[in-house]
Amino acid sequence: MSTLQEITTDEAWNAHESSLPQSTLLIIYFHAPWAAPCKNMTTVLETLASSYPIPSPPTTSWVSINAEELMDVSEAFDVTAVPYIVLTRNKQVLETVSGSDASKVRAVIEKHAKASASAGGSNGVSATSTTSNLAKIPNYAPAAFESSTAPELSSAVTEDKEDLHERLAKLVKAASVMLFMKGTPSAPQCGFSRQTVALLRENSVKYGFFNILADDEVRQGLKEFADWPTFPQLWVDGELVGGLDIVKEELSNDPDFLKPYSVAKLATV
Repeated sequence: MSTLQEITTDEAWNAHESSLPQSTLLIIYFHAPWAAPCKNMTTVLETLASSYPIPSPPTTSWVSINAEELMDVSEAFDVTAVPYIVLTRNKQVLETVSGSDASKVRAVIEKHAKASASAGGSNGVSATSTTSNLAKIPNYAPAAFESSTAPELSSAVTEDKEDLHERLAKLVKAASVMLFMKGTPSAPQCGFSRQTVALLRENSVKYGFFNILADDEVRQGLKEFADWPTFPQLWVDGELVGGLDIVKEELSNDPDFLKPYSVAKLATV
């Protein structure tokens, strides 16, 4: 049976992609540790993968990538929210799925896997067997509605204030430097976010990011949690630095303000 393989380096990604036969369907799953829906989607994909045998040559290959750790790969596939699944064959994108609709993910994978199977033999998978397996997953909703135009990172049930604040407390510490911005580093949705990303890149800072446009509960809740009404917001070691103007001021007063978090500095630790 196939398994969901975690790819942790750019080198491992390049090697894996290059090693696949042209006919193999590659299922790429982008996730992030802070995104609650990713936990369930990981289980969904592990279950789906286990339903596919490994013929020679393989008809499918399943990989999992932390979207924030391998930024170059994420940007290459225009990942703007997680969970995000990309299906490719011979390095060509066939289809993408954004969000946590398990039935939609299953249908898309089965559709393209059939093309691989017809070229390389039967994959031994039936829609009935995979649906049965998925039904055993907690919170799996076969008829769940997923907006195709507004990727959703939060759970379907609105969080109460206490739970939201607990979630935010973890989010701001998800990385030593966390940027809550409009859009993503590869596609900022406002000038202030774009300039903040540019500053971090100029200083070679390793950072995590959260697209607040994809999760309105975080967008609104963080304003109160941080007592800071605007975005972007930069957090360092779980403490709010502020917006673009404050970050500029800090760097003006101390050019080495972000040096402890630079890639060069971390590499020597």
